Amino acid sequence: MRLVQTAAETTIELWEERSDGGGSMRYADGSVSLSDGFTAHLGDTEAFLSGMSLRERSALVDVDKRLHEQWRLGQNVLLCWCPEPRGLAVLVVPHYAVAEYAAGHAAPRTDAVPPLDSMDYRHASEDFFKSLLSRDRMMTPAQLSKVARLLGIEISHIALRYPLSRDPVQLRLVENMVKRYGISYVPNRAVALFDIVGFSLLSPFEQMNQINSLAYSLNSAQSKLLTKRIDVNFARSTTGDGFYIWNRDLSLDANVNLYQFMHLVLADNAIARGKAHGRTTPRLRACFHIGSCYEFHQAEGLNPTTYDYIVGDVTIELARMVDRALPDQVLVGEFNADLPNPSNGDGAQIKLNSIEFIGCAEQSLSKLEGLELSGDRVDAIKCYLTGSRLGDGNFSIRRIVINDKHGMTRRVYNAKVNIYRHNAQPILLGIEDHILEAGSNAT
Repeated sequence: MRLVQTAAETTIELWEERSDGGGSMRYADGSVSLSDGFTAHLGDTEAFLSGMSLRERSALVDVDKRLHEQWRLGQNVLLCWCPEPRGLAVLVVPHYAVAEYAAGHAAPRTDAVPPLDSMDYRHASEDFFKSLLSRDRMMTPAQLSKVARLLGIEISHIALRYPLSRDPVQLRLVENMVKRYGISYVPNRAVALFDIVGFSLLSPFEQMNQINSLAYSLNSAQSKLLTKRIDVNFARSTTGDGFYIWNRDLSLDANVNLYQFMHLVLADNAIARGKAHGRTTPRLRACFHIGSCYEFHQAEGLNPTTYDYIVGDVTIELARMVDRALPDQVLVGEFNADLPNPSNGDGAQIKLNSIEFIGCAEQSLSKLEGLELSGDRVDAIKCYLTGSRLGDGNFSIRRIVINDKHGMTRRVYNAKVNIYRHNAQPILLGIEDHILEAGSNAT
C-alpha cells in the first residue's frame, strides 16, 4: 500500500392458487412461478394487488405466463415492450447477444430482418445498449419499432386472454415483470461490501456461525433505520465470505442511507464481538463505492429468481479494494457520480465526488441520534475521511493508492466512524491514519 498526500482539506464528511394452497403458479412445462417472492420484489405496488378484481389478477397471471414462455428457461432476455390492443409487443434476444453488446463489438447494419435464432446482434453501439437497459422498458409503438430496426430483430406480438388496461398500477406491474426476465444497467450505484477476515481458515461450523452473525447484523441495522422512519429498500448478494449490499433506490438520500447502514452494521458487529466467546462472531473489513453495474435475476431451476444480482465495475472495484484492506478497516473508493436528487424538485442530478459525498453523509447523521445500540442511546455520530494534522489544527484528507494482484492501481480513502453513546464507551470503527503511515511499507 502506497500513501499519497493530497492538497489540504478540512475533513467533512397475481396469482392463481396451487392445489397445495400456496400462491405460486405452475406452467405446462412443470415449472413454477414463485409469485409469493415475486410480489415482495414489486415493492409498493404489492399493496394495490389486494384492490384488484379477479379478472385483473388473472390478466397479470396470463402476462407472466406469456413472458415466461418468451424467456425460454433463461435462453432469452426481454429487452423492452409496449401494450397493444389485444396483448403485448416485446423485443426478445438470446442471452448471448447481451454479451456481444456489452463487449462493444460493431458490425455493418443490414436492412433485412432475419429470424430470431439466426440474426447478428452487433449492430448497435455499447452506449446505445447501456442506454436501453438503464431506462424504463415500456415504450411507445414508434419507439419499439425504431429499436427493433436498429437491432435488426423482429417484434414478438403476444396475445393475452384479457387485454391490458391503461391503469398505471397494472402497467407498472407488467414493467417489473419484464425487468425480471431481462437485464438492467445502472450507471451509478452505491454498493457496500462486508468481508469476513480469515474466513477460509475457519472450520465449516465456524464459517456458518460467522455468516449467520453477519446476516443478523445486517437485519438488525435495517430494523434500527426503520425505527427512525428512514425508508430502506436494501438488496444483498453473498460473496461466499461476506455480502454485497445496495439500495434499490438510486437517489442521493438512498445512497447516504446505505453508507449510514454500513455504520450500523459495523457497530452491531463490534458490540457482538465484545460479548462473544470463541470464533462465533466475524472480524470485518468493509468497503464502499459508487460505480456502474448490470442487474439481473439468475435462473434458478426453471424460473428466474426473485432476488437481484449485480455485477460490473462497482463490484470489481470493491473486490480489489477489500483484497488490500486491513482487518477492521473501512475504505471508500474514489468516484465522481451523477446521482438523482429529488430534493431539487426538478428531477436534476447532482454530481459528487467521494469527499463531497462523505460531507453529505456527515450532515445527515443527526437523524440517527437517539438510536439504541445494545440498550444505550446514541448521542452523536461522526464520520470522516482520515489524513494528517495540519499546522492550523485541521486535517487533510489522505488519498491512498493501492496496487492489486493484477498490477493495476486504484485510489481509495480511509474512513473512520465514531459513535458516542450515553453512559457507555464510544464505538470507534475503522483504523486511524497513523496506523496506515506506520504500516505502509509492510502492506
